Amino acid sequence: MIRFPLLFTVISSSAAFQNLLPKLEFPSFGSGLASNGKAASIALEDQLLSAIGASSDERLSDSDGIASIITRLEESGISIPQPAIAPEVYGKWRLLHTNNASTASPIQRKAVDSTKYNIYQNIEENDEGTLIVSQVVKFGDNVELQVDALASTQAYPLAELTERKGDGKILGLNLLGVSLVGEEAEPDPERPNSRVDFVFDEGNFIFNGVKKIPYPVPFRLPFFRDLVKGWIDITYLSPRLRIARGNKGTTFVLLKETDE
Repeated sequence: MIRFPLLFTVISSSAAFQNLLPKLEFPSFGSGLASNGKAASIALEDQLLSAIGASSDERLSDSDGIASIITRLEESGISIPQPAIAPEVYGKWRLLHTNNASTASPIQRKAVDSTKYNIYQNIEENDEGTLIVSQVVKFGDNVELQVDALASTQAYPLAELTERKGDGKILGLNLLGVSLVGEEAEPDPERPNSRVDFVFDEGNFIFNGVKKIPYPVPFRLPFFRDLVKGWIDITYLSPRLRIARGNKGTTFVLLKETDE
């Protein structure tokens, strides 16, 4: 996604996750979903949360059981339609699970595999009316790393986000991840408005919510710009759960954070 890691968060221990699940209060599903579809989606989501909770000490996993439930949700037909522009997609999300794709960036795999720090993703409009996808790693109450990507959807078109040209290999090596390009990167016509294109633009270490130290990556240099372009296809969305597949072959399961 971007391709420096799309960063998110996950509950750091199985016990903590299992204790938390019964206490979470999620928003009700929209009236547009039939009651049977609502019940089916909740049941499948609960199965997925339970399977992830059973292996919550491993944020990065190739579990066949988890993958099977993800596929069932993706193929269920009960997702919120046009998820990339649906109101439910905006807000703060945290990572529960991602698979260990060999084409992902080694840096991404290392960062996601570490459960020591909480990781968040915010999808929101900035003051200039641009869609921003922010990846936030919380190192503690007063220290975090925030990497912002400019994003583009039908609702927030961005002229800069043209098609990515290169697959990202450097001298034939996977150093920053290997992206799909060309025909392989075409959006699924059966899933309209499911893609969020992005390009990393800025990163900062933030102390006490105010002081900033720049993240030492030259996102804006012309020769680097294509390498930090990416996209995610949202293959399932509900008010509490999002499943996405990135341009480097990684699947993500994210949980919506609520005000509570």
